[in-house]
Amino acid sequence: MRIDLLHSDITALRLDAIVNAANEALAGGGGVDGAIHRAAGPALSAACRAIPTVRPFVRCPTGEARITPGFDLPARHIIHTVGPVWRGGLHGEADLLASCYRESLRLAESHGLASIAFPAISCGVFGYPPDLATTLAVATVRAHRGALARVVFCVFDAAMFDRYRHALIRAC
Repeated sequence: MRIDLLHSDITALRLDAIVNAANEALAGGGGVDGAIHRAAGPALSAACRAIPTVRPFVRCPTGEARITPGFDLPARHIIHTVGPVWRGGLHGEADLLASCYRESLRLAESHGLASIAFPAISCGVFGYPPDLATTLAVATVRAHRGALARVVFCVFDAAMFDRYRHALIRAC
């Protein structure tokens, strides 16, 4: 499996899937989630509303993943995952964040996909410390043993790009 790092707009990537750092309702929001919903068009919101709730207002619990078509995006699919809100690191945040990556990779493979791009899950408004999140993301993806041909970490900000670059170097 090839792992790449891009400083780009995830909504512009032509891959089998991009990952959306979503909320549990899959209702769209700010940051990457809002950008993906805007770029994919209104059909994405309808597809998300069609995903059954597992409890009131929750279509995708934290640490899990769901898949929809990519609609107006160049990517064929969107894998929605909900990262943990940072509460000091003593509430299972690392396990939940690692689960986001594992479940997204598993879901991609179960749909026969070969390429996937991840944003920096939980590093925006969810407040996960970026250095911890990038190290965990790289370690989780590198530990994956599956059939995916390519995994991309796609970041929009230069500082986050440098964090991922350092995490990838340390992981070698």
